[in-house]
Amino acid sequence: MWDGLTARLAEQAGFNALCASGFAVSAALGLPDAELYTMTENLQAVRTIRESSALPLVADIDTGYGNAVNAARTATRFVSAGVGGMFMEDQVAPKSCPICVGEPVDLITSEEATGKIRAVRDSIPDDVLLIARTDARGDDALRRAQAYVEAGADMIMPVTKTFDTVAQWERCHNEVGVPLMATLTASTWTEREFTPEVLDRIGVRLALLPTQVLMAVAGAARETLRRLASGEAPAEVSADALAHHEFVELIGFPGVEAMQRKYLPAQRSR
Repeated sequence: MWDGLTARLAEQAGFNALCASGFAVSAALGLPDAELYTMTENLQAVRTIRESSALPLVADIDTGYGNAVNAARTATRFVSAGVGGMFMEDQVAPKSCPICVGEPVDLITSEEATGKIRAVRDSIPDDVLLIARTDARGDDALRRAQAYVEAGADMIMPVTKTFDTVAQWERCHNEVGVPLMATLTASTWTEREFTPEVLDRIGVRLALLPTQVLMAVAGAARETLRRLASGEAPAEVSADALAHHEFVELIGFPGVEAMQRKYLPAQRSR
């Protein structure tokens, strides 16, 4: 999710938790997922999502926006925004989305990464989930994951390029001893192969769908704009979209009108 509208849509669809995706928040600003936005911009998006839905929310805090001290402050700010969990990665800042750039991405040392995890863990309540993401590969990822758990991570988040097979994910779960989080990113092998049964077997307890909605919305918006720009009648374009009355209900107008009738003088209710 990246804004209040997508949060409402996800809740109405029946999801039981939300994730504020850094990739999606960046895209909503017209930017690539390369940590070009600030902590404050990400925090504002998270607050908007949180205010639009009562569902538990997990937030992407990228690299923590600096060293261990910066990461600790970032974490406390996101807790104040109402998140129930957060994930932080071990890339060098500014990071880059690993599926959008060539390999390898640059990582900070394991020692620096564990220090950042300890700082965050010491700065947030025990009931806030701390998920350590690693962009390392293979055995290095396993070593880092074990160190991150020892530093206080509740879960480990390998990225789609961390391991190449389901068996490697299962080995990671067995060796680190904590649940895993996976991203079923559109057009990646994890999206294709991580069925519910596989996710359960390899110890994944949180599975994110970070780009499916974003790609669908972008595709639909681009096609709608193309049709309008080509001169197609607006009424014909609107006929293929969500009906006006449905959208009005979605964004909560009936509730606002009910409050107006309850609290405002009759002549000021509109």
